Amino acid sequence: MRVAQQDLAGLAAAHLRRPGLVVLTGAPGAGRSTLLRRVATVAPGPVHAGGGLAMLAAVPALALSRALKARLPAHDVPLLAEAVRSRVRGGLLVLDDLQYADPATLAALPHLAAHVRVVVALRTPHRLPGETVAALREVATAWLDLPPLTPELAMELARRAGGQLSDAALTAVVERAGGNPLAITALARQAGAGRGTPETNIDQVAYAIATALADLPRAARTALAALGLLGRPAPAALLGPGADDLRAAGLVSEDPGGLVPVSAYFAETAAGLLDPAARTDLHRALAELTPDAEAARHLAAAGDHPGAYRRALTAADRLAGGDRADLLQFACELPGVTIDPRVRIAAADALLAAGRPQPAARVLTTTAPLGVEADVLRGEALLQAGDPAAARAAVRPVPDAAAGAVVAARDRILMLAELATDPAGALDMADKLAARYPAPPPGVAAALAAVRAAHRTPGWDTALAAAAAEGADPLTGRWSAWLLVEHLAADGRLTETAAVARKAASACAANLAYSWQTRFLAVADWVGVLQGIAIAASAAAASGSAGSAGGVSPEGGSAARDAADRALRRAADLTDRALPADARGYAVAATALIEADTGLLAAARARLGAPDGHPATAWVAREAAWLDGQPDRAAQPPDAGAVGLLTGLRHITARWAAYDTGAAARAAFVSAFELDGPAPAIPAGLPAAARRTLTAWATGTGFAAAAQGWAGIALREQIRCLLAAGLHDTDQERAVAALLEAEHLADTAGLVVLAGRARRGLRRHHVHRDTRSPRSGSQLTRRETDVLRLVAAGEPTRRIAGQLGISAETVDTHIRAGMRKLGARTRTEAAALALTQIEAAGPPARDHRSAVAPDREDGR
Repeated sequence: MRVAQQDLAGLAAAHLRRPGLVVLTGAPGAGRSTLLRRVATVAPGPVHAGGGLAMLAAVPALALSRALKARLPAHDVPLLAEAVRSRVRGGLLVLDDLQYADPATLAALPHLAAHVRVVVALRTPHRLPGETVAALREVATAWLDLPPLTPELAMELARRAGGQLSDAALTAVVERAGGNPLAITALARQAGAGRGTPETNIDQVAYAIATALADLPRAARTALAALGLLGRPAPAALLGPGADDLRAAGLVSEDPGGLVPVSAYFAETAAGLLDPAARTDLHRALAELTPDAEAARHLAAAGDHPGAYRRALTAADRLAGGDRADLLQFACELPGVTIDPRVRIAAADALLAAGRPQPAARVLTTTAPLGVEADVLRGEALLQAGDPAAARAAVRPVPDAAAGAVVAARDRILMLAELATDPAGALDMADKLAARYPAPPPGVAAALAAVRAAHRTPGWDTALAAAAAEGADPLTGRWSAWLLVEHLAADGRLTETAAVARKAASACAANLAYSWQTRFLAVADWVGVLQGIAIAASAAAASGSAGSAGGVSPEGGSAARDAADRALRRAADLTDRALPADARGYAVAATALIEADTGLLAAARARLGAPDGHPATAWVAREAAWLDGQPDRAAQPPDAGAVGLLTGLRHITARWAAYDTGAAARAAFVSAFELDGPAPAIPAGLPAAARRTLTAWATGTGFAAAAQGWAGIALREQIRCLLAAGLHDTDQERAVAALLEAEHLADTAGLVVLAGRARRGLRRHHVHRDTRSPRSGSQLTRRETDVLRLVAAGEPTRRIAGQLGISAETVDTHIRAGMRKLGARTRTEAAALALTQIEAAGPPARDHRSAVAPDREDGR
């Protein structure tokens, strides 16, 4: 029978209240030995523990002798059973690794079951004779199969073993391990080896699996290896006669698509155990049984590259979108095969439509000329890959006498290359091309719209939207939609940006254009974080009608933090994928900004630590530094790649940094920006809200009006304007009102650090709050406060344990205690609530810097 693992020990112990035999079975690494120890702990009476040894399986009565620490009469089974019974009496006999037990021990167990409490662990698969297993089953009180860990328990184990691995990485480990504790631990430690020292050699795990698989019949090993090579469920008919043995051994389970290995890692290990010739034969056999797309890869793995080329082209003819692009690229990159130029052109066209310009350029890079059509496709690929000079050179050989569509494509690339290198010259070229093409083809029309958008010529957005509309060719439509999204975001039109991005992402998903889809999803998430929609929307209902003067309700604050956790998981999930540079930049920026705003500053710093030239991540790095109380790192000149809204945000952060560091640093700020006057100049081309905010900073007034300008655009900037109003306004009533509103908005959105800043500003005006949850049972202890402060700073459990000199288990205990006392449902919520208690009580003496800037009397 199958019972959840956490319940098996109690069930086994219940069966062992009287004499009887309980058999625990499971795959390698399933936790049989651990379960035996648990049973021994909960069962009454003395314990006699032993078991079989693989190298000494022929030694008579060895398993029993190890348990009783005595020599036994192994030559006579009834006498052996009596000798064991007289020694065990009311105790518990525990035998591990019964698959290695000697024949005398196995023969004695049925005799012992009537007089002694016995619990044994048996690995599956095994080589015990069928009659032996039948005899044990006949006398067994219970035969319990260890099931895989539940997803929740598996994730918890992976998190303990994997240190700082992201949720997406942990999920991948759990899925691959299939709920097997040993595989979960090994894979999680292997995956986290770059962030910590692995304590388990992965080869030892593979050896344990290989030893068990050796006990399977050959057909079963081949079937399991086939599942490892396939990487997907397969019908039993495809796997052959070994499928039934895999079912009997519990190594596969039923799935709508066929049989699936309980642990993908076991199946991969089985495939890895094949010698090269056997693996090649298996790949060839699978090629005969699988669809063309899979067959092509199996043939390539078997070394049959011409056959793989033919099957890949056959499969590509029946597919579209990203799948077709993958197969055509695969065909073009097969070694030793003569590739038809038409296949290269088709591959480049499909790759460009899927948003993958680098491989598109690569498949068209050959020593022999491929023709003018290939030249313009290669020029387009190089242009989208960010190399306008190479794009211009690629299309230069295309003559005016070429086909009209080819010439139009050439002119499009030349104009866009000019736009990238000389925007003013591109405007002149656009006028000439508009005259040459009174009814421009879609590609030329999209390029003309791009030039107008760069110069913000009236109607530019309508023109780009038309070029991106449904019905356009995929490449032109997606490229135009991306330009439209970037220009709208730069202008601060974030609601329109999100709508266009999500619509485009949906269209890309329908056509399997993964690369384009992730770009649009990433920018939509980024915009949502700026607007506060990603966090605040789901918390608004819970916060109800709490007024700004009264702060946010505990239920609303909890909902906000839960929403922040969800937004963080969604954004972080995107960063764990293989992404194009633009998508990765926006995804990292969105994730790090949520982490910093919600108090996970150490996590944000770690995420932003890798070099990244994207303007969004560059600003978030400065913003996170400011939130972390490091204004000197935030006051740096804007990055050259930042335009529009990002330029404005960068300047606003720099003004806050200069304010926090005082008058002495203000002169350095002016110098860093190469400014002549006492007041920093306001850059051109900013959205109205950013310009109004910088004007308020320049004059010291107008922050409340500037805050209104951010409403519906960027919630956190609205909050920052209200904070500035509270700090600058000389009228106490207006200042307090602004700070109360900032506190309410920040609490509702789960912006922990900005909320803490608002409360410090309120204390400057002698406004104090008791922000503890009414569900709190008692005050936090000093140690609980220390732990939760480090949680709020984004530190993982292991590092908290190291810093405080306690065990990781003790850290988890303190976190759970804090969650209970504060009425929190997540560790993030508990850390946020603990911070509000710390702030309300005033700054304590501490060794570790707080997640928010140090408290100061001037509110900074």
